[in-house]
Amino acid sequence: MYSKTTRNIRVSVTPIYLQDRSRPEDGLYVWAYQVKIENQGAQTVTLRYRHWRITDAKGHTETVDGEGVVGEQPVLAPGESYEYTSGTPLSTPSGIMVGSYDMEEEAGAFFSVDIPAFSLDSPGAISSLH
Repeated sequence: MYSKTTRNIRVSVTPIYLQDRSRPEDGLYVWAYQVKIENQGAQTVTLRYRHWRITDAKGHTETVDGEGVVGEQPVLAPGESYEYTSGTPLSTPSGIMVGSYDMEEEAGAFFSVDIPAFSLDSPGAISSLH
């Protein structure tokens, strides 16, 4: 698991290689990643936008930006957490993902929360990130 805390918002990510959905002979490697977002602060916040950079083993980078996560904009009161699972395909047996969330405070101010960089490694691949 990879974790990082920014402004009392803790983001933890666990990547999972999906062997049953991957086809290495066709250059397709697929991962799921489980994310837990915990509000360890004193204010209620809403996750408004996500930003991802997905880089494969050849250095090709894809940027993904959008509203919320998995179709939702979760509201987290102090002490609450939110979990979701998503996924990504790569054409190489390993890669790295990193990103951020734009959170909105109750008063309307926005701030950025870091998503820790995490390694996507298929079985037998050399680890990209430790």
